[in-house]
Amino acid sequence: MKLPYILLASLACAASVNAQYFSPGWTPGQAVTSEPDSATATFDSNAVPTSQSRPANGDGSLSSLFDVSKLLSSGPVSSLFGKLGVNITERLKAAKTSPWDLRVPMITDDNYEEMIVNEPLTQEEEADRVWILVITATAGQTSGLSKVMDDQFDSAYNTSLVENDLPNVRWGRIDYLNVTYITTKWSIWQAPYLVILTDRGQTLRFYKASHVRLNADLIREFLKEEGWRNTPPWKTAFAPGGKREFVLHYYALVLKAIYDVVVRVPRWLLMILSGGLASVVMRLIHRNPETGLPVQYRRKPCEREGKAAESCKEVT
Repeated sequence: MKLPYILLASLACAASVNAQYFSPGWTPGQAVTSEPDSATATFDSNAVPTSQSRPANGDGSLSSLFDVSKLLSSGPVSSLFGKLGVNITERLKAAKTSPWDLRVPMITDDNYEEMIVNEPLTQEEEADRVWILVITATAGQTSGLSKVMDDQFDSAYNTSLVENDLPNVRWGRIDYLNVTYITTKWSIWQAPYLVILTDRGQTLRFYKASHVRLNADLIREFLKEEGWRNTPPWKTAFAPGGKREFVLHYYALVLKAIYDVVVRVPRWLLMILSGGLASVVMRLIHRNPETGLPVQYRRKPCEREGKAAESCKEVT
């Protein structure tokens, strides 16, 4: 009976042995080989997720928390609009599409110096260079005079690309609602406007939309025949090169700094704050000046109506 137990113990010991191969043994003259190291498991620290990792698509900033487009495109809100017959996804896509021809470069406060003032030109090209800029507010109003001017401006630009008859003219667009420094420095307080810019921005001619005929052919003819030379440029003390140019320069910097802060606040929150502030101001303006006085110093209702003090005593 002891023999089966001995065999089982031998098999258990043999199974626990870590044998990589079977060797016939060492023979005289054979080189001594070292036993290969046993395979060890490697540990990759990058493969283990950490509790501090954050999702890639959420930065947790204030703008992302108050993003109205994300709230409207979320599941419950989108399904609610779907029951009302409104495809909110298509509406959001239509709102994000640009209302302008993207081939016309946008001139902003950040790229104005690079694109216009410091444009790499030869002396001959600099003398002939003419920039025509359109200043509109189509981003905030998809109809009206700004939209008409944008359409005619884009049509004139497309025709000029086909005809290639205005090689010295460059076209640009300024969004009045998102550009602060340039429009303030040029003393433009409404849109739309057409601007003819020469001499690297030192000579400016402004044309208000209500004073010119908005026609693509007339715009091209105006540029081809250089009709803008008949208009005197803006030459005042506040114009580029004037004695008081610095006044509008620093005023524009202040407004730009304010705009950069206000633009980060969601519009709906800005409306609530401005409405609350207006309500407080209106209460302060229309408050009764006698409400803060003690009772013995307040006038009686009859005295407020202009009656004498004696008649007030008789009434009371």
